[in-house]
Amino acid sequence: MRIGELARRTGVSERSLRYYEEQGLLTAGRTPGGQRDYPAGAVDRVIRIQEFFAAGLHSPRIARLLPCVRDVDGGPSAVATPRLVEDLTAERARIDRMIDELRRSREVLDEVIVTASEEVPGAGGPDGPRPGPERVGKATSGPDRPGGTPPGPV
Repeated sequence: MRIGELARRTGVSERSLRYYEEQGLLTAGRTPGGQRDYPAGAVDRVIRIQEFFAAGLHSPRIARLLPCVRDVDGGPSAVATPRLVEDLTAERARIDRMIDELRRSREVLDEVIVTASEEVPGAGGPDGPRPGPERVGKATSGPDRPGGTPPGPV
């Protein structure tokens, strides 16, 4: 199948498909005229690559993992090793750390929003911005809290 057809079937741009090929993530034969000619299994391979990118993996890591997984269902291939499980577990731990850092950042932002809404006339009223229900922490200092100081400009 030609690159345009693969792009249509996967929803991935032709430019991305060429990038995948440059990175060794995807292979294509060539027609006598020099055009790329992908096998039918390339659709599954591109979907798998997209899943790995969505999981936060980068191209070199994906290139090491692809031989260890089946394109069609993502299960381990015949060449999968315990190292694959170790690599994937390490990636998951990295993602968990990133999630924890983002949660902490959101908590700090929630505190700033609460403090700012208390200080800005009208901001804390019924029409003012409020942190969403996912807010985890509460502001622990502010001008009306022990030891608090008024915030600077936001």
